[in-house]
Amino acid sequence: MDRLTILHRLNDMLLEEMPEYREQAAQFSAEDAAQRRLLRSLMNVRPPMPLDRAFLKAQDALLSQERESKGVVEADGLPVTAVNPKIALWQGDITRLRADAIVDADNSSLLGCFHPCHGCIDNAIHSAAGLQLRDECSAIMTAQGHAEPAGQAKLTRGYNLPAAYVLHTVGPIVQGRVTRRDREELASCYRSCLELAAEQGLTSVAFCCISTGEFHFPNQPAAEIAVKTVTEFLRQPTSIQKVIFNVFKDLDAEIYRELLGGS
Repeated sequence: MDRLTILHRLNDMLLEEMPEYREQAAQFSAEDAAQRRLLRSLMNVRPPMPLDRAFLKAQDALLSQERESKGVVEADGLPVTAVNPKIALWQGDITRLRADAIVDADNSSLLGCFHPCHGCIDNAIHSAAGLQLRDECSAIMTAQGHAEPAGQAKLTRGYNLPAAYVLHTVGPIVQGRVTRRDREELASCYRSCLELAAEQGLTSVAFCCISTGEFHFPNQPAAEIAVKTVTEFLRQPTSIQKVIFNVFKDLDAEIYRELLGGS
């Protein structure tokens, strides 16, 4: 079955579940790029519910092929920084990294981004992992029975990501000036992720720039808190042998290079 046929089949299955989107879906052309965008949009808006095995088989085949096409970046091969032999800096798409775990900056529902094709990292990670990730997050949140507080961490499988696991954390939402509580909660995000990863015996963790996007934490102080918290954690005995600061924007790359000794 060729790629375009798979895309049409996946979209048809999702529209069977969510017929309310048929009119909007009809506006997409039958071409590959349009049908792929439609698929991501439908996956983004699909609420947690039982997953059809036929859909998952086709979805996983598509996402696996796309993962290999983008190219997997091995965390173990990334050069370490001058400031710490356990810290690396890498600029690029975090969904390409093969680390034991990558960190997703979530909202308090922990279910991923429901805005079709939104540019946030939460959307990117869920879209690359597949619908199983939302389903597992939903099970965690149903068992928890309340929204996820800022500064904690949860662990799920990575599914179609190169990373084996995803660490989920909710960063502080900055409104106006950065408060002491904002700083403490952001530090807690990094610390909680590392503690949970170490509890599971993981050896490599890749962090995104938590709270600096939609949650408006200023980039410079956010990076300073991240580097300080991770450096302090790595001073103690731990299974974690490598922490990658993953940046996407040039601004964050420049900030982290300065903080990490020009690496």
